[in-house]
Amino acid sequence: MKHTIFLSLFFALLLSSCNVKESQPSSASHKENIPKKEPLRGVWVTNVDSKVLYSKEKIEEAVALCEELGINTIFMVTWNKAQTMYRSQVMKDFTGVEIDPELDPENTGRDPLQEMIEAAHQRGIKVYAWFEFGFSSSYNANGGILLEKKPHWASLNNEGKLVKKNGFEWMNALDPEVQDFMTSLVLEVVNKYEVDGIQGDDRLPAMPSQGGYNPGVIEAYKKEHFGQEPPQYYKDFEWVNWRAERLNNFMASLYQKVKKADPNCVVSMAPSVYPWSKEEYLQDWPTWLNHGYVDLLIPQVYRYDIDFYQQTLEACASYPIQAKKDKLYPGMLIKAGSKMPTEAFFEQMLQANRAAGFEGEVYFFYEGLHRYKEIIKKYYSEKNI
Repeated sequence: MKHTIFLSLFFALLLSSCNVKESQPSSASHKENIPKKEPLRGVWVTNVDSKVLYSKEKIEEAVALCEELGINTIFMVTWNKAQTMYRSQVMKDFTGVEIDPELDPENTGRDPLQEMIEAAHQRGIKVYAWFEFGFSSSYNANGGILLEKKPHWASLNNEGKLVKKNGFEWMNALDPEVQDFMTSLVLEVVNKYEVDGIQGDDRLPAMPSQGGYNPGVIEAYKKEHFGQEPPQYYKDFEWVNWRAERLNNFMASLYQKVKKADPNCVVSMAPSVYPWSKEEYLQDWPTWLNHGYVDLLIPQVYRYDIDFYQQTLEACASYPIQAKKDKLYPGMLIKAGSKMPTEAFFEQMLQANRAAGFEGEVYFFYEGLHRYKEIIKKYYSEKNI
């Protein structure tokens, strides 16, 4: 009797397992049903050395070229030289200037960001608001209007002087008031416009490591270091880490506030390459990526020969943990003033990207696209997607 019951149970279980297997799709067919993620293929559009943003017609021409080439994302500058490329109530209240006057000299009410969004979305292209100037206050203008209005916002070096690096003067990125100001600009755009994302770069969140010798920052450091003041050597390991961690906290806070305003808005950053980014500008972007403070990260792999480009690309790809690698794409330099890569070097960079596992990239900047149209079309054709 026991033997009969055992056999009955055995065959019942066998039949059940067969039915389960038949009802489950094979792993191969299951994978085929998962839509392939579209790779990021983007370009930065600036208001410097370019006239794209100066009329609606030029914006539409630029968007049409992007569509022709297969570019699916435009990173449009919205904050440069202490002025906005959209109509900003924040800046109107602060400086009395609502938008960069050069973009609307006759005060007609035009809004380049809104024009870009409308033109791009009609063609299925995404638009990210790029806050290019970040925590920089001015360029060769001794702080400009921002520090004229708010002198205590200045970032100070170890001699108590305004921090200036490569021509850019800086605000104190560790000051809560300065952080709130920058956050207000970002949230203004997220709340007012149908942008697909926002972006900072090597100036957001960032500050030259020479900076931070402000009274409030010094006192905060002393509280956490048994009364010891920050070292005069601004690249001291602990001093760099301490300030970088505060920018990490700002990055986390900005991410949360953007997501609260619009959960679908992508938070993107385009910092310098690491570890140089941290040593020089306090940008600890592997932490941003690995801790989920950004959705997309585009390191500026700006190099002038293929060997150096490949080395830098491989180094950048090694910093995120494996689970975050799909959030990283390289930034490519295709125009710097009158300097542009040869067609051969341009294609070598694309080949290097593909060899490293990147199916997309972002070009700096739009005005360089014309030279490489045929190469881009070849790489962005359907068979390469």
